[in-house]
Amino acid sequence: MIPISFKRHRFSPEIIQHAVWLYARFTLSFRDVEDLLAERGIDVSNETVRRWFLKFGRLIAGNLRRSRPRASARCHLDEMVIKIRGRNHLLWRAVDDEGEVLDFLVQPRRCAKSARRLLRKLLKKQGFAPKRITTDKLKSYAVAIRKERLTAVHDQGLRANNRAENSHQP
Repeated sequence: MIPISFKRHRFSPEIIQHAVWLYARFTLSFRDVEDLLAERGIDVSNETVRRWFLKFGRLIAGNLRRSRPRASARCHLDEMVIKIRGRNHLLWRAVDDEGEVLDFLVQPRRCAKSARRLLRKLLKKQGFAPKRITTDKLKSYAVAIRKERLTAVHDQGLRANNRAENSHQP
């Protein structure tokens, strides 16, 4: 964790960090963050929030990324058809045990090459290979897992992949 110096600032470090976190996490406008802070009795302008974000945004984001809990050793892979400009494409998704999307990929075809591309992207982003991969019975997943030489247990079957199938629904 990189130490951040908040010297010569009128507001406490907790308020500055909270304002930057609100802006970055929920993609709010600076005026929205100003309003949320005003509801809590903190009188700060949107320009001040903007300056805080420019000065502390990267440092706070880096510290948050480092302190984020590691993803589980189980992941669920799924694909679904979406329309983009009237043409069908496949949205390939990797989801963890809690239903959080770990990674996604949009491809025009449903093939082993696309499944392998999703696996490579997931492995690069996560930094480690999952111990258990759950998929539906699409053969592309088995081919991709074999070609990537993963030692993960590959679960597939009826209703085994409900976590990924339902992760896009509220």
